[in-house]
Amino acid sequence: MNRHDWMRILTKGYRPPKTTTKEKTPVKKTLATPEEKIESNSFEEDSSVSDSEDISSQEIIESKERKPKSKERLFQLKQEEINHFRNKNHIYVYGSDIPAPVECFEQLRTDFDVNDKVIKNLYSEKYLKPTPIQMQAWPLLLKRREVLACAPTGSGKTAAFLMPIIHYLKAPRRKGFRAIILAPTRELAKQIARESDRMTEGLGLKTNIINKVRESNNSPYFKKFVTTPNRLIYLLEVDEEVRKIAENVEWLIVDESDKLFEDGKNGFRDQLATIFRACCGPNVVRAMFSATLSFDVEEWCKLNLYDVATVSIGMRNTCPDVEQSLSFCASNAGKMLEIHNLLRNGYEIPCLIFVQTKERAKKLCEEILLTGRPVRSIHSDMSQTKRDEIVKQFRQRKIWILICTELMGRGIDFKGVNLVINYDFPPSIISYVHRVGRTGRAGKKGRAITFWSMEDKPLLRNIAWVMKNSGSEVPDWILNIKSSSQKERKRFAKNVPDRGDVTEGMKDQLKKKKRKNEIKNQTDEGDLTEENTEESKPKKRKLKNDEKPKKINKNNNNKKIKKKRKPVKVGR
Repeated sequence: MNRHDWMRILTKGYRPPKTTTKEKTPVKKTLATPEEKIESNSFEEDSSVSDSEDISSQEIIESKERKPKSKERLFQLKQEEINHFRNKNHIYVYGSDIPAPVECFEQLRTDFDVNDKVIKNLYSEKYLKPTPIQMQAWPLLLKRREVLACAPTGSGKTAAFLMPIIHYLKAPRRKGFRAIILAPTRELAKQIARESDRMTEGLGLKTNIINKVRESNNSPYFKKFVTTPNRLIYLLEVDEEVRKIAENVEWLIVDESDKLFEDGKNGFRDQLATIFRACCGPNVVRAMFSATLSFDVEEWCKLNLYDVATVSIGMRNTCPDVEQSLSFCASNAGKMLEIHNLLRNGYEIPCLIFVQTKERAKKLCEEILLTGRPVRSIHSDMSQTKRDEIVKQFRQRKIWILICTELMGRGIDFKGVNLVINYDFPPSIISYVHRVGRTGRAGKKGRAITFWSMEDKPLLRNIAWVMKNSGSEVPDWILNIKSSSQKERKRFAKNVPDRGDVTEGMKDQLKKKKRKNEIKNQTDEGDLTEENTEESKPKKRKLKNDEKPKKINKNNNNKKIKKKRKPVKVGR
């Protein structure tokens, strides 16, 4: 085969089999003719073209042989995107098979077939997009999962549990109450009922709230039942029909669950156990929502709720949108002077002041009223109608300052509260977070000031760390105080120190202040003569006839002269 035959074979893409190598014989180099040079150049060009054709064909074969990404890899990539989105919105979840969060309202329509009217009502509530707690709670509850949720105050928790309930109830049916929502106070229950009515506008679903037990309406058109635990228990004990309806309840929501699970006279743990036993239907879905999450509630939910999913937003037990500070006041008189200074130097209305007892609330209200400011107090001694009227006036800005006890520290949403003053130190960290959470709601900024004295030292360090974790500045020496034990903190919460009367010590302070003002006025008017100054000086005691003046040793004024003891004779 000559050179031309090889060229024809190569252009057809054929390669001859490799032959055994033989010893090369030396070949004499000769000069090529012009015709041979042209043929050699054409051979090199043809060989390069054939090589490029072979490479492209190999790439096509390799691309065909490539396998698509496995399902495990695709699931892993999707999970990484979900985790990145959760971290971006500070969403922390715990549990098995937790669905991806919802990013927008349109996703509710496409993924869960939520009614357009419900989405429209969400927009009318001034929600531009779901809040972090709504992003994760909605897909869980729409899949009928039992949930334990913890989110900061003012983050949209009420809408987070109302929307899935409205979606499943859809329209009235003659089955009695199908959803029960429990709240620790009547004020919070009324607030939930108002928001529920706004979200069900145009759907025909009604919400019933019991103001009095005799007014309980068991109409089939009332599908959602908002109440406090004690009133529901009374109905379960008295009315047999209510017990039958409770067995068919589909949704049981506990708002401010940490408060309801407290022990003692302030908690509702025994009442909740009775309600949970009554609502024992096979299709019931239970959920707990709160701004704080205690260890006891979390452990109880893990043991008693089926396949529970835990959702937390941000760092637990913090208020990141509130500027917090501490102010030392040694006595009641110091607190009164500090509150007057705060009000005198300027403050943004409306303002909430928290005190320990209703007696102190009444007395402090009387003291601030003397300054001419529109102020009212609210406490449990008032009738429900009067309390509702005061809350209404406070919302309308007719009342600038509202003095209250722990009654108003849970879940009540006052729009635009700018300042919270803890006049009396809170009994626990949970109480502090809920009090401070009345301001800085729905993304707005707020301010909180806490008065403290030496009596509050057992809990001072813990609350200082809550402030630090929320982004507020706290002195280092307070953070480095020796921490108290858990028993001491529980003892402090149960046996709160007696604060006494609000005006205690004020009379002495007023006398001193009055005397200073009198002297100042005399100096300003020029009436301070030698006679007045001599009268103000203490008079010297006159010596008696036989009495001699005592000698004063100028060198040893502060030294005490020790008397020598006489030796004592001891008998045999």
